[in-house]
Amino acid sequence: MTTDAFLADCRARLAFDLLSHTWNAVVLCALRDGPRRPVELRERIGGISYKVLTETLRRLQSNGLVDRRVRPGAPSRVEYRLTALGRSLLAPIDAVGAWAFEHGDEVMAAQEATCAAEPPSPPPAHRTGQQLSAAS
Repeated sequence: MTTDAFLADCRARLAFDLLSHTWNAVVLCALRDGPRRPVELRERIGGISYKVLTETLRRLQSNGLVDRRVRPGAPSRVEYRLTALGRSLLAPIDAVGAWAFEHGDEVMAAQEATCAAEPPSPPPAHRTGQQLSAAS
C-alpha cells in the first residue's frame, strides 16, 4: 500500500478526491438518517440542481458509497441509501466539518486580508490608431 499522497495510486489521494467534489459530502450527510428519494434529497439539501444531484448520486454509487434501490409500484420509486462503506466516511466528514466550524472565521479573515492586500487589476490597455497600424 502506498502512503505517499503525491502518487497517483495512493489511497489517501483517493479519499481526498472523494471529498473534493463539492456535493459528495453534502449528499452523504443528507443520507445519514436513512434512505431518501431524489426529490427528498433536493428538498433537504437545497441549492443543488436535479442534474448535479443525479451526477453526484451516480459518482457515489460507482464508488460503492451509495446504493440505489428501485421500489416496485406504479410509478416505481427510486431511493438511495448509504452503504456500510459510505457510512464509514461520515466520521471523517464530521471531523472536517468540526474543523471548519472551529477555524472557519480564521480562514475567512485570511481570505479577506488577501483580497484587501491585492492591488486592483489595471484596466485593459487601449490601443491608439498609431499602435494598431504598427501592430498590423
